[in-house]
Amino acid sequence: MKQIKLMTEKMLLETNGAVSWITFNQPEKRNAISLAMWEGLAEALALSMEDEAIKVIVLKGAGGQAFVSGADISEFDQKRNSAEAKAAYAQIAGQASRYLRQSDKPVIALIEGYCIGGGLATALQADVRFATPGSTFGIPAARLGLGYEYEGLALLTQIVGPSRARDIMMSARLFNADEALAMGLVNFVEPQGDIYEAVADYAERIASNAPLTIRAARAAISDVMLEASKRDRSAVQALIDACFDSEDYREGRRAFAEKRPPQFRGK
Repeated sequence: MKQIKLMTEKMLLETNGAVSWITFNQPEKRNAISLAMWEGLAEALALSMEDEAIKVIVLKGAGGQAFVSGADISEFDQKRNSAEAKAAYAQIAGQASRYLRQSDKPVIALIEGYCIGGGLATALQADVRFATPGSTFGIPAARLGLGYEYEGLALLTQIVGPSRARDIMMSARLFNADEALAMGLVNFVEPQGDIYEAVADYAERIASNAPLTIRAARAAISDVMLEASKRDRSAVQALIDACFDSEDYREGRRAFAEKRPPQFRGK
């Protein structure tokens, strides 16, 4: 893998072929995410999106014990001690979230161990989530007395439904990977020893498919999830139409006729 230096050592960015691997790197705190890590995540996402060779982005945690165990609460007394400070913090964290939401490249979350609070909110913004059997999920906002952001609650509700979202938020309980899979919060549960290979294979599979088709499909699915007044069906349709005018569509037809794997270029 090729490592790319970021402003903070608590976030890592590595690339391997068409896949970018972004790592939350504070294992001594179970990857509790600090303000510097939010900034580093935004930087890593921006670099990954700008790199035309990158087709898929993977998010993971260092150490094997946690994806992200929540926010780094040790910073709260200084950096989130008032509504004004909270707004400044949210602006920085929000930049990373906006990059995740607006990414035109698929994002996969590889979850080992704890995926709590802000970690779960981040994982929910991925297109697909893999977890190990020993992973633990939850949103303990009600145990801290903080208000949970509207957009995060909307996304949680869209993924698991209102009844389960109420349970998760009101009880503030922790739950395991089997329950997360049953409620649709994760897509796949893989053994601890197999998950990296499973995610790498899945990422390569996506990377080998037609980028324009994937972009149009992701845009359509995201559009459907918006409030009706905010949807832009014409913009989505333009992306769909572009697929049929693309060289990739011609390549796909040729490859099918010639019984060979297609070589897509995103054009």
